[in-house]
Amino acid sequence: MPPIPGSGLAKGLAVTLRTMTKKTVTAQYPDTQPELPPRTRGVIGLFEENCTVCMLCARECPDWCIYIDSHKETVPAAAPGGRERSRNVLDRFAIDFALCMYCGICIEVCPFDALFWSPEFEYAETDIRELTHERDKLREWMWTVPAPPALDPAAEEPKELGAARKAAEKLAAAQAEANEAPADPSDGTTRTDGTTTRGAGGTLPSDGTPPASPPAGEGGPA
Repeated sequence: MPPIPGSGLAKGLAVTLRTMTKKTVTAQYPDTQPELPPRTRGVIGLFEENCTVCMLCARECPDWCIYIDSHKETVPAAAPGGRERSRNVLDRFAIDFALCMYCGICIEVCPFDALFWSPEFEYAETDIRELTHERDKLREWMWTVPAPPALDPAAEEPKELGAARKAAEKLAAAQAEANEAPADPSDGTTRTDGTTTRGAGGTLPSDGTPPASPPAGEGGPA
């Protein structure tokens, strides 16, 4: 059966009439900013304080778009007689986003949490050579990184928090022992054997009674 003339036009007009009564879903960018997921792969932020210049991110990058320069500095010994050490100091950290394919390998392999995903995406340039962003720009994007989700209440405490808490408890206990006042009002100090040392050099038992004088001929006065 041949189609009725004008049936296609009627179907098209019906679709148009149905969509005219619905609310528009098109966001007029840039007047309306898109609501992106919190873990959007927009751009890579750098927290350079955590970077140890291990070069692992640059070696694992499949596009070789990460450029790192550094130099060594000598750190003096922490204690007298100790040995000096050398450390790497970051001079340059740049990412060429014209080559980056946003795979996230550099972020995954970083052992010191120096690279993070930021949802920022407005960094287009008119010149492709300007898409190589240095560490100052990467540092600015670091502050747009969303906070990580809360831990599961049943999850184990991170080892870093446990170690920091134990260190703080030890320090508080040491300060509490140092701030304890002496038990003797005569400004003496109590020994572990139960005697109390006075300022004059003599010792008192823990109950505060003076020791008996030795009899004559046994080391006491005649």
